[in-house]
Amino acid sequence: AISIIMVNKQLMSSEGYGFKFATTLSGLHFLFTSLTAKFTTWLIGSDSTDKNPGHLPLFDAVLFAFCADISIVGMNMSLMLNTVGFYQISKLSTIPVICCIDYLWLYKHFNYKTLISICVVLVGVAVSTVSDVAVNTAGTLVAVLAVLSTAMQQFLIGHLQKKHNIGANDLIGTTAPIQAASMLLLGPFIDQLVGGQYPW
Repeated sequence: AISIIMVNKQLMSSEGYGFKFATTLSGLHFLFTSLTAKFTTWLIGSDSTDKNPGHLPLFDAVLFAFCADISIVGMNMSLMLNTVGFYQISKLSTIPVICCIDYLWLYKHFNYKTLISICVVLVGVAVSTVSDVAVNTAGTLVAVLAVLSTAMQQFLIGHLQKKHNIGANDLIGTTAPIQAASMLLLGPFIDQLVGGQYPW
């Protein structure tokens, strides 16, 4: 994962290749993911542990794709606007946000050791953010949006798999085409809005 982040940073940074089309790039990533998931399902079948796996209804697939699209675009824009260090720290703050969603939505309680661990992560995020001299308002706002949407996406992964009795590959196989289509259709316009030019 770190190598993908470094490659994307090299592609998108002005010191690298200056490829400013993060949303379009994400759409291409999900197009490849869609094809890979379909091929894997064709090759080995469903990855559900049940002999009669369920299916993901369109509404839930679109909801998941919406959260995932915002997460991916937000993370890519955060990587474009922030240092790699700030980006990594903001990703770490996703963990406590997921715990908050679990607590508020599922009334899940955490033991003392988990809470201490979360506090250590939060202190580390605070110290790192304060000491990172390249923090900027736009980058911070994008990072907050990215963290919130990523946490919701992570929550939905487990929730939808349990609710509909599907495996991870089934979830990806259903949602990745929706994500690819939405990002490839809207991506060039979002990229133009952010970067001032279309990818073509």
